[in-house]
Amino acid sequence: MDSKLLKSKLLTGIIWNALEKLSVKGITFVLGVILARILSPHDYGIIGMLAFFISVSNVFIEGGLAKALIQKKQCTELDYSTAFYANLFSAILIYLILFISAPLIASFYEEPLLVDITRILSLNLLLGSFNLVQRAKLMVAMDFKSLAMINFIGTLFGGILGICLAYCGYGVWALVWQIIAATLTMSILFPFYSKWSPSLVFSMLSFKQLFTFGSKLLISGVLAIVVNNISTLCIGKMYKSTQLGYYTRATQFSDLIAYTVYDILGSVTFPALSQLQDDRDKMLLVYKQTLHFTALVIFPVMILMALLARPLVIVLLTEKWLPCVLLLQILCIARMFTPLSAVNMNILNAIGRSDLFLKLDMVKILYYIIILVITIPLGVKAIVIGNLIYTFIGFFVNAYLPGKLFGYGAIKQIRDWGRIFLALLAMVASVCLFIYFVSSPFFQLFGGVCIGSVIYIYIGFRLKIIDLNFKQLFKKVCDG
Repeated sequence: MDSKLLKSKLLTGIIWNALEKLSVKGITFVLGVILARILSPHDYGIIGMLAFFISVSNVFIEGGLAKALIQKKQCTELDYSTAFYANLFSAILIYLILFISAPLIASFYEEPLLVDITRILSLNLLLGSFNLVQRAKLMVAMDFKSLAMINFIGTLFGGILGICLAYCGYGVWALVWQIIAATLTMSILFPFYSKWSPSLVFSMLSFKQLFTFGSKLLISGVLAIVVNNISTLCIGKMYKSTQLGYYTRATQFSDLIAYTVYDILGSVTFPALSQLQDDRDKMLLVYKQTLHFTALVIFPVMILMALLARPLVIVLLTEKWLPCVLLLQILCIARMFTPLSAVNMNILNAIGRSDLFLKLDMVKILYYIIILVITIPLGVKAIVIGNLIYTFIGFFVNAYLPGKLFGYGAIKQIRDWGRIFLALLAMVASVCLFIYFVSSPFFQLFGGVCIGSVIYIYIGFRLKIIDLNFKQLFKKVCDG
């Protein structure tokens, strides 16, 4: 791609992707707060019981083909149509398996309601399979403006429907139909924005080429889903659905920020890094700056959320959700490292080394199983602490191979963040002092956010860590 065109697409992509992620996540957050005030932890626990099965199914349906389309230098109409029909076939097969297995899932959790919920909620997999390729096509074109519009409209429509149903007393079914309505809306909108529909062609050769890359991501994706959701499976089986509801809500709050930060940068930099894979110097520059900016944003946000977790829960969710405060605090510290790990892994995919991506995930799954076996009998809090330990170790594991390939491993990354840590210390001290003298949860929350943000930004400017000029950065990257 022409240097000036790439630069323009990078700048436009980041702006629109940021607007999309912030608007969609913002709407999701507001709608989630409203629903949480109406519904009970038990309702969220019921949906949480299916998280493992739905997430694993999603990975199998995509099969890594969407990322393979993005990573491939030149995709043809044959490639896109082949991937579309492969995804659709996988979705139909997975839905039939879940439909038949619904009674077994309900029996496993001893929750009869899960039979109907599993069969209805699984329809979301079928609907989502229709837009996987169209989403990938928009990402290849770096058309994040269209993605922003589609995701925002779908999320808003689904959320409004969910709130209406919750107010009408539909309970857990409000969450089910919220999810389905959002995906259905997006599936209707994608053809209009992508200007693409599948042709009646399918190539086994094309499928094999895409699957060669995607198969490693498929296995890696399944392992990641197992790691991220097996604790939900165990809590739902061994403890009450209410406990799972607290865990699910804490996870949703912590993941909302962590994955939004990564999504904004990751979904733009992956196609950009893929296009720079033949120029390692430019790729390394984008990689370093992405890591630095991710740390600059994610560290203060997650620490602030941990410090203000109690007033946050009281003000937004009411006191019925207070048992999730400690879980949220621990998960916030854990999620500080999640986007950074994802960036480190992303560069392996960008250079086409999905095999190395898989090897790292295989290593991580081994020690996660050990941690989980130890913590499961000790309760939900112990499981969350185990998650923190796993995430911290995982950062070093994920940075190992990029460190070997690019000479920028975990120790060098942490060393470059030294001044960020100094700004964080000043922020933590000021917020803790403020909370100590203020008793109102409302003033603790909003005053803590304001004071912490001002102190961090001020120290950041004084230490010259908040002075990135991204326009100049991308001009340097693209013009060499």
